[in-house]
Parts: sequence; C-alpha cells; structure tokens
Amino acid sequence: MSPLHFFGSEVRRARTAAGMTQADLGALVPCDNSTVSRIEAGMLEPGETFAEVCDKVFPQLGGWFTRFYRESQGWDGAYPSWFEDWLAVEQSAVALRIWQPIIVHGLLQTASYALALFIGAHAREEVLDSLVTARLDRQQILSRSEPPNLWVVLDEIVLHRLIGSPEIMREQLAHMAELAQLPHVSVQIVPASAGAHAGLAGAFTIATSQAGQDVMYIEAVEGQTVERDASVRKAGIAFDHVRSAALSRSASREVILRTVDERWKD
Repeated sequence: MSPLHFFGSEVRRARTAAGMTQADLGALVPCDNSTVSRIEAGMLEPGETFAEVCDKVFPQLGGWFTRFYRESQGWDGAYPSWFEDWLAVEQSAVALRIWQPIIVHGLLQTASYALALFIGAHAREEVLDSLVTARLDRQQILSRSEPPNLWVVLDEIVLHRLIGSPEIMREQLAHMAELAQLPHVSVQIVPASAGAHAGLAGAFTIATSQAGQDVMYIEAVEGQTVERDASVRKAGIAFDHVRSAALSRSASREVILRTVDERWKD
C-alpha cells in the first residue's frame, strides 16, 4: 500500500467515524467531494492544506495527517519505491512491534553497523553515505516529543553474528543496551535454547497508526507492506508467541552486555 493509499484510507476512516460525508469534509477544505473521493482512493496527492484541515476537523488524532504528509515528502529518493510505501507508515506510527531474527533492526543500528551491512550487500560506493544518513534519519522518531512505543524482539544469534568487526559489534550492542533503557523502547532476546517457535518464518514489523489501524511489513529482498486484516492479525498472534519465548527486558539487557564482554571483547 502506497503512502497516498494509506493517507486516503485514514481520511476515510476518520470521516466515517465522525459521521461526515465527502461533501461535508470538502466544504471545510474547501474542495469538491470528487477531490475528497480521489484523495481517499489514493489517486490524488492531498497537499499540506488538506492535511492541516483534517487535523482541525479530527483533533482526536493529534496532528497525524500533517505529520504523515510532511514526513512522506522528505525522502528524496533515498529509498526504493517499495520501501517508501512502508516508511510512511513507520514514521507516523504510535506503536511498532518488531521481530527480527537475523540482524539488528534499522531503528536500533549505529552508523558503523549500518555501513557494514550496506557494504556487505554490495551497495555502490558513491551512495554509501546517503544510505547510512537515510537510515539514521529514520531513527529520529525515537527522540521526537511523542515517540512511538517500540517493542523489539531479536533472536540471540543477532548478538553473535559478526557484522563489520568486533569493534563495530561492541559499539552496536552497547548502543542497543542504552536504547533499551528508554521508557518507550523494549528490547527482548529470544535465547537459542528456546528451540522452535512462531517466528522462524522470518522478520516482520507491525505498525499501529494513531487511528488504531495495524499495517505489517514483511522483510524480503523487496519488502512487502500488508494491510489485510486476517494476515496482520495472524502476525500479531505470532509476535505475541515469539515475545512469550523471549527473556524479560532486564534479562535481555544483561545478555546483550554479557555478549559484549564475552563474545566481542578486545
């Protein structure tokens, strides 16, 4: 689902919940009801004025429409189109549930770790700096005035997989342990001893919007953004099962720091 379609679906959801017609909303912009219809269908870019009006009409959503619109405009081709679809959702979410069994998730990565990943993926040398900058820019949601609640569950192997160098791994795990102390960030580790569990099919993220809509991103060579209720609901159940197999937040942080000392010591 593209950013335009996601924005439009949220307009339709808010308008319907308020008992308004497309003509009612259009009269406040002002624009005709066919324009509202095209925006809701994801066929027309709304523009910042439309987003601002929606925030005034639907104040219970806390300025979501303007924030989403502005953030979706600022990527300048730093990401492939298939990932921009997801990025718009991620950047406007109020909660993110993340299962990652292979590498440290992008929202928790250091610059050195991210660079090592891009080099390992054979990214062109001339775009490496912009790729790393774009990845770090995503992390700004964690330090904004109203950050999303972040629940990250990682497989223990992530702590032991060498990305770059031992020095990079020490820095990365120490950074993750520090982030895990933030009140809105939870990092939990599924120990190797957990055996088979519901997350072995692969990585995914579930984002919850201000309006309460859940959207899922499935990690792949070209990631997939999924809005189907049944699929997202199944993923939510899988996440709960994976999280139940994980160590507590405090025990997970101890494992992370112990791995720094034992696996990646000087």
